[in-house]
Amino acid sequence: MNEELIKRKPAQLRYTMPVGRRPFNSCHSPKASGGGVFLKSEHLPYFRPDFVKKSNQTLLNKTAVPILQVGGKTLTLDDFYQVIFNSATIAPDEQALQKVEASFNFLGNFSSNKLIYGINTGFGPMAQYKVSDENRLQLQYNLIRSHASGGGSLMRPQLVKALMLARLNSFMQAHSGVHPELVNLLAELINKNVTPCIFEHGGVGASGDLVQLAHLALVLIGEGEVIYNEKVQPTASVFEQLNIKPLQIHIREGLAIINGTSAMTGIGLLNIIRAKKLLGWSVMLSAMINEVVGAFDDHYSHELNRVKHHKGQNAIATQLREILKDSQMTRSRSEHLYNPENIDQEVFEDKVQEYYSLRCVTQILGPVYDTIAQAEHVVVDELNSVNDNPVIDHESHNIFHGGNFHGDYVSLEMDKLKIAVTRLSMLSERQLNYLLNDKLNQKFPPFLNLGVLGFNFGMQGMQFTATSTVAENQTLSYPMYVHSIPNNNDNQDIVSMGCNAALLTKKVIDNSFEVLAIQAMTLLQAVDYLDCANKLSTQTNKVYTGLRAIFPTFIEDKPKYQDLQQVKAYFETAEIFPEFIKPFNTKNII
Repeated sequence: MNEELIKRKPAQLRYTMPVGRRPFNSCHSPKASGGGVFLKSEHLPYFRPDFVKKSNQTLLNKTAVPILQVGGKTLTLDDFYQVIFNSATIAPDEQALQKVEASFNFLGNFSSNKLIYGINTGFGPMAQYKVSDENRLQLQYNLIRSHASGGGSLMRPQLVKALMLARLNSFMQAHSGVHPELVNLLAELINKNVTPCIFEHGGVGASGDLVQLAHLALVLIGEGEVIYNEKVQPTASVFEQLNIKPLQIHIREGLAIINGTSAMTGIGLLNIIRAKKLLGWSVMLSAMINEVVGAFDDHYSHELNRVKHHKGQNAIATQLREILKDSQMTRSRSEHLYNPENIDQEVFEDKVQEYYSLRCVTQILGPVYDTIAQAEHVVVDELNSVNDNPVIDHESHNIFHGGNFHGDYVSLEMDKLKIAVTRLSMLSERQLNYLLNDKLNQKFPPFLNLGVLGFNFGMQGMQFTATSTVAENQTLSYPMYVHSIPNNNDNQDIVSMGCNAALLTKKVIDNSFEVLAIQAMTLLQAVDYLDCANKLSTQTNKVYTGLRAIFPTFIEDKPKYQDLQQVKAYFETAEIFPEFIKPFNTKNII
């Protein structure tokens, strides 16, 4: 080792910038300070509507939302969003309730002298056993109690609320023969934020989400536990406190509650909402990295992307152009490389084309956009479908036995969605690596270390977290849809594993918010190193300002796990992409 180098003081080892590069000026950036309030991840289930930071961003606030009628119309993803995230009050539609009652009355009359599955028979492989009339109602209670056998972690309240809304909407189609008392009770629990304790493990997604929905049914009959006021409490005591009357079984309410795809559907819809927000941030951060590296602007041009006939790619390109339209940092190829004055040299210092993680954003995120759009279409269809068995058709005066409880549609879409989101996280990790590797970017100090090289570490430690998390995503991306295991005496000889697929997708999305948060923290350091915040586009400058309010510039080393939690929480709550709540527009994009 060079002895002269060893004798130098740490201050003399600070990173030396290439000639012509603007030095980092701390006067133009917030001073390094503490990370603020630490929000634990378990306190941030999906979006936290009450988590509002003072910044220039428009955040998700609780606002007055009109009552949402359930039944008699198709629920949209936006309707779902308003109930789950904006606490919209729901009310069963009166005309739809009349149809529910008509279905119930028809079933009562129709089933009086017939053998009907699940009313006067056993269940599954035990269906060949007839149940006496005096034991019919007890049969339903037995079904609920025996199948309330879940394991693993408790689902977070928002997941359960989503599940409840999905089940309610299925009942409001009036093809389950349930008593109106059931739908009114479900609506009451949703409006009062009483969520049953439901476990993640147990659903195979073939006779519906039997185990998860059995825990819902257990609470509806006044048993088990609920989460109310952020505490796990006995259902009976909460019902007494709120003057809620437990459900009384009338004909087949037990089977109707547990025999459906509502757990995977509710979780799936939350996944889609969060995946949309995640994609919005990925586009925004991809725009920012193209700014700080001075990329050419033709790779997201209309002319280049319109000749590739994919809706998603062109949607992403449109978003990039909108974000970067007033940026002073991206470059025009025609001005720099098509100008004879700039090409009188044999070897060019600047790359003629950027690395793929910068140049191919539209081609990589385009399929993610299309996958989310397809998932939304399919899962919203499932939300508005009848996924019970048998199907009670009071209008044709008949009952039909089949398999509408099978969760293949949702399972397949969740597997596709988690693969797409994993790909998104892989792009983020590669863009992060480009920023941290000075040999690649030839623009920034190693690991964007704004302190003393060899003495300070910059973002070096955070890269390990991002790399590890993306690797986990890659492993989790193995599809559940092809992982059927026969069970139930081989009655359920091929199953969808839809709830597992939805929960794994949720995990992949959680992970990806973390990876993008690390990428964003690194980009902020890059902006401050270049002292270029005033040259960013209007939109990326707002992101920079909003994030710097919770993650100040740092030079000296300090723990960053609290900062990571803060930035991730900001990403999950900041409402800067309202268009991503609406259905993705895949018409006339090109």
